[in-house]
Amino acid sequence: MTKTQATPHLVSTADQTLALSSLEHDQLANAKKNPIPRRHLKGPELLVIWALRVYLLFMMAVVAYQVWIATR
Repeated sequence: MTKTQATPHLVSTADQTLALSSLEHDQLANAKKNPIPRRHLKGPELLVIWALRVYLLFMMAVVAYQVWIATR
């Protein structure tokens, strides 16, 4: 950078909050419309997700069985 160029200023959280609080409703809605891209999961993360899915299916079967037994 040359001496005539200003050094980059980092925006603090307080500054962001102040700026967002001064926006009107439609301006705030447009400012928040930044899509977040999907995250590409790796091996251990995928394993945890699939384990949770299997656990959820198992627990749904347990609850259905308990409801069926209770109604008999």
